[in-house]
Amino acid sequence: MLSESSSFLKGVMLGSIFCALITMLGHIRIGHGNRMHHHEHHHLQAPNKEDILKISEDERMELSKSFRVYCIILVKPKDVSLWAAVKETWTKHCDKAEFFSSENVKVFESINMDTNDMWLMMRKAYKYAFDKYRDQYNWFFLARPTTFAIIENLKYFLLKKDPSQPFYLGHTIKSGDLEYVGMEGGIVLSIESMKRLNSLLNIPEKCPEQGGMIWKISEDKQLAVCLKYAGVFAENAEDADGKDVFNTKSVGLSIKEAMTYHPNQSLCRPGWSAVERSRLTASSASQVHAILLPQPPE
Repeated sequence: MLSESSSFLKGVMLGSIFCALITMLGHIRIGHGNRMHHHEHHHLQAPNKEDILKISEDERMELSKSFRVYCIILVKPKDVSLWAAVKETWTKHCDKAEFFSSENVKVFESINMDTNDMWLMMRKAYKYAFDKYRDQYNWFFLARPTTFAIIENLKYFLLKKDPSQPFYLGHTIKSGDLEYVGMEGGIVLSIESMKRLNSLLNIPEKCPEQGGMIWKISEDKQLAVCLKYAGVFAENAEDADGKDVFNTKSVGLSIKEAMTYHPNQSLCRPGWSAVERSRLTASSASQVHAILLPQPPE
């Protein structure tokens, strides 16, 4: 009887110790998860009117001159019909814009990446841009020709952001434990993020090429994986009111929602911002995205 009681007490003690260890491990794991979540899920807002008014005119002009945006446009043959429109519109407002194609395209000037894999194209384009222009530009905006961006507003959004810090901006999307910036709205990297990414491109354990992976994931997710190893995490770009700057809703849906929920407000009012998708019958049936970032206050 005493033996059975002793065994019972030992069992209770061992069980208590085991539960305590599990609880401690659980707290350690949860704590680590919270720290990762804190890093991964940032909401980065544009400066508001009050912030801008505090900046003197001379300081504002100096800040504007210091912003140098290099635009990378990834192109495939199917996008050729959109190339002329992109070249003649928003890319003219980049400090420099270059097109990177999957193959040699005779009808327009581009840098041949010699691959049809979007992730390899992205890697090569980023490396080319960093190696050639790291001392000339401090912000790098990557997009497809189905994107429309207002670069002046992009510069306004970045006005008080320090490019020597690791920024990775756009419309963030959650996929399991990974948070990434969606390619369809464009991706903004600071020069510091470019430096960190470049240092990992030759380390397959941290930033593998698509061919070396067991399964294929999209290029924007793969970029997030590489940047995560470099301590760079996706940040959701928002206006001063906390609304998404890179809004990926279609134009039709945005208009419908605006008329339904805000019938007395103009869809084109100053400060309204979005990444839009629409059908351009004049050029092609491809979906076109437009980045309309917050307008600077008058």
